[in-house]
Amino acid sequence: MYKSIRNYLFRLEPETAHHVTLQLMRLGSIEPINTILRLLYRTPSKPVQVFGLTFKNPVGLAAGYDKDALAIKGLSALGFGHVEVGTVTPRSQPGNPKPRIFRLVEDEAVINRMGFPSEGSEFVQLRLNPLLKPGWFERSIGIQPRSQKRRKMAVNKGEAVLGVNIGKNKETPNEEAVLDYLELLQNFAPYADYLAINISSPNTVGLRQLQGREALHGLLKDLHAQRKLEEERLKKRVPLLVKLAPDLSESELEDAVDVILSTHMDGIIATNTTLARNGLRSQYRGETGGLSGSPLRVRSEAVLGQIVKRVDGRIPVVSAGGIMSPEDAKKRLALGASLVQVYTGLIYEGPGLVRQIVKSL
Repeated sequence: MYKSIRNYLFRLEPETAHHVTLQLMRLGSIEPINTILRLLYRTPSKPVQVFGLTFKNPVGLAAGYDKDALAIKGLSALGFGHVEVGTVTPRSQPGNPKPRIFRLVEDEAVINRMGFPSEGSEFVQLRLNPLLKPGWFERSIGIQPRSQKRRKMAVNKGEAVLGVNIGKNKETPNEEAVLDYLELLQNFAPYADYLAINISSPNTVGLRQLQGREALHGLLKDLHAQRKLEEERLKKRVPLLVKLAPDLSESELEDAVDVILSTHMDGIIATNTTLARNGLRSQYRGETGGLSGSPLRVRSEAVLGQIVKRVDGRIPVVSAGGIMSPEDAKKRLALGASLVQVYTGLIYEGPGLVRQIVKSL
C-alpha cells in the first residue's frame, strides 16, 4: 500500500510532502485512529534497557521529522521504541531559505539544509507541559498534554520513550552556545526521557566546531553540572546523549569520544548527516546540505565500529544514518549499537519498516 502512497507523495515538493505526512500523524492522537494504527503496526515485544530506561524495542525515530513535538502519540502508534523530537532551539527561527530538501531517488537518499527551523523552546514546552494551555488543534479534538506522572505511566504501558534533541540558535555565537544548551536542558529535563545534544548538523554555520576537543569539553562539563542540579530538583535521571557527525577524522572522532566519556555523558548517537557526495547519480547531488539515506550506510557503519571500540562498553551507542532495511538495522546491532534510529528509510520504505525491523530481530 505504501508504494501507491509514495507515488503520490513523491509528486509533491519534499517539504510539502513532509508537512502532509506530519499533519496526518497528528491525527494519530485521536481515537479510534490511534488504536487502529497500533493494531496495524503492532510490533513484537523486544525490550531493551539503555540509559536506565526501558525501551519496548530498539528501533527509534531520529530527530528531524517531528521538530516541534506535534505528533508524538501518532508516531508512537507506529511501533517505535522511542521517538526523538527536535531539533529544538531556545528561540523560534525560520531556518534556511527554501527550497531546502531534495530527494535523490536514484540514490535512495535525501539532502537537506533546513538549518534548525524551530517554533522555539516555549512552543515545544506548550506541547509537553500539562500546566500550560494546549494549542488550537488539541483543543478542537479534546486532547490535553500529559503530566510527567501520566508520561511515566504511558511509558510503562509500552509507549515510546521520548527524546528531545536540542541545538543552539543560528545567531548565537559559539562562544555563547553553552547558554543556549543550558537553557534547553533546564526547560526540557522535566518532560523528556532523555536529551540529545546536537552539535553535528552541517546546516548551521560553525556548529560542528563545537565537536573540537576544547570546545566540546567546556560545553559538556557545564551541561553535566547543570544536569546534576536538575536531577536533584526533579528526583529523576536526566540522561544526556551527544550526536556526532560522520565527517570527523579518526583522530577527531577519538578526541570527541574521549571528551564525552570524561564529562560523564550517558551515550552517543552516531551519526548525523554527511557532507560527502561520493558516487551519487541524482541531478541534485550538487545541492549543499547534509546527505542521508543509503549513501551514508558504509560511513555510518565505520564510525559506529570505531566508537564502539573506543567506548569499550562504558556507555551505549545509538546508530543512525543509512538504515534502510531490517538487514541494515541488524548489522548495526551486531556491530555493538544498543539502539537504532531511522528517518530517510521511512521515506523510501514507509512506516511498516519499523515493524519489519523489530520482527526480524
